[in-house]
Amino acid sequence: MGWDYALVHLYYNIPPAVLLTACYYPLCTKIDVYKILFLILIAVVSTTPWDSYLIRRRIWTYPPNAIVGPTLFDIPAEELFFFVIQTYNTSLLYLVASKPTFHPIYLCGEKLLHDGRRLRQWRWIVALVLVITMLVGVGLIARNGKGLYMGLIIVWADPFILILWTLAHQLMLNLPLSNTLLPILLPTAYLWTVDTIALRRGTWVIESGTKLGWHLWPGLDVEEAFFFLVTNTLIVSGLVAFDNAMAILNAFPHLFPSVSPLPSPVQLVMALLVPPSKYDDERIQGFQEGLARLRKKSRSFYLASGCFQGRLRIDLVLLYSFCRVADDLVDDAKSGAEARQWILKLTQFLDICFGNGTEKSQSREDFIKAWFPAKAQSALVLLPTAYLSPQPLYDLVRGFETDLDFSLPDIFPIKDEETLQVYGSRVAGTVAELCLELVFHHDHEMTTKQQRHHIIRAGGRMGVALQYINIARDVAVDANNGRVYLPTTWLNQHDLLPQDVIKEPHRPQVEILRQKLLDSALAIYDTAKEAIEILPSESRGPMRVAVESYVEIGRVLREPGYSLKAGRATVPKSRRLRVAWTALCKR
Repeated sequence: MGWDYALVHLYYNIPPAVLLTACYYPLCTKIDVYKILFLILIAVVSTTPWDSYLIRRRIWTYPPNAIVGPTLFDIPAEELFFFVIQTYNTSLLYLVASKPTFHPIYLCGEKLLHDGRRLRQWRWIVALVLVITMLVGVGLIARNGKGLYMGLIIVWADPFILILWTLAHQLMLNLPLSNTLLPILLPTAYLWTVDTIALRRGTWVIESGTKLGWHLWPGLDVEEAFFFLVTNTLIVSGLVAFDNAMAILNAFPHLFPSVSPLPSPVQLVMALLVPPSKYDDERIQGFQEGLARLRKKSRSFYLASGCFQGRLRIDLVLLYSFCRVADDLVDDAKSGAEARQWILKLTQFLDICFGNGTEKSQSREDFIKAWFPAKAQSALVLLPTAYLSPQPLYDLVRGFETDLDFSLPDIFPIKDEETLQVYGSRVAGTVAELCLELVFHHDHEMTTKQQRHHIIRAGGRMGVALQYINIARDVAVDANNGRVYLPTTWLNQHDLLPQDVIKEPHRPQVEILRQKLLDSALAIYDTAKEAIEILPSESRGPMRVAVESYVEIGRVLREPGYSLKAGRATVPKSRRLRVAWTALCKR
């Protein structure tokens, strides 16, 4: 009896597990726990017979003074624990690296596959390499001497990798390397170091008659190095396949009308077996365009979006995409008349979606294709109106009319604080309400009708607060565009007119009014933020991130000498990440 192998875990494997757990805990969801447990179960079940065979063949051995004693199928308890701890650590590293990733945008249907020649070529090249490698492994086993250990590794692991590659090669090829190579190479290099230490100490022994005799470096047999590379590749490939299945389940309601919060293995396999010809390429392209708009236009909400899960995240991206496109159509119009035409067309679009007015005789898709530019069409087609209330959307379009009034000579529509509040409610409060409607539609946690009403009303107020912060940040940018959203009554109290702000937006009086607007924003924020804590648990942390990330802009504006980028105050990336982390840690 000895403690050498147990001490390897205590000194080298458990500390990374503790560190990764602490790092990922605020981000962890039920589906993440399910994913990790699922992978651990597969790892233990698939590795136990193979490991037991190697021990019985004495390909590797454990000195009696290096292990505690208990075994299962001749496998020491410490070795069984290694199956668990390696899978756990590599899985957590993968989850940390892939948390911001929006997996549906990496799917490819028939059209996208046809356009992506590289994807088709690599699918067959890698499959061929795996088949050849398997034949090499069979040959090494047949020799029954030097190379037997390498052959057994190849023949055991290769079929699993080939199956996973066949099912999930799209994501394996398309995902960023930080999602795939990093979680493979980093733990592999670490375990090479640990294995070298253990081999030199004699914690386990590789018998000389079955190994090639090659070393990656002194003390590390090439078979051991290959083993850790292959096992981490298996773990990450399994995780990518899981995410591939989840992406298919969530992205295509026409294939899977309902999805369990924790899909069964059967449902996951069914998703992976769906042929790409059944994928909706236009929907995938709509996801890609929507995420690109979110990343470009709102760093705060882009950061927060990575904390949401499944179909809720998809619909939130699509909602933002519509709001951004609608706003850009009006803002980028070449004349006031053209902008009013876009407002009319957006209203008609909503009439068709909700069956109002005379426009219901024309299909939604036909109307969009006939009247909207190609770059805007996906945002309108994919807007999830089936479970959104019409009134906030109509009010959002009415808010654009206020922006349009600035194009009239000497007209500044934000006359007083009440007008400002109405404007904020229309252009931002409505969006907050729509986001919450999506939360309640997708989240399976029970909330009462009274709770929902209270949360949505508070969300509307929070939207106003965030719009005030947005206005405070963009005083100079808006002035450059001939717009002043500071109430005229406030300006008059400082002997100013809107025209004065346009001429000189950085004057001291304007800074005083900016701070006054921030006072109002933070006061509203203080009254509304408590509603976040009664949201469904899976949405509570992500929504807190969305709000706090944007409110942090207001806090930056409170600080003397805040930095500007393109005329706007910015929050450094490290600070945004710290704010998000703090928001998620709050339970």
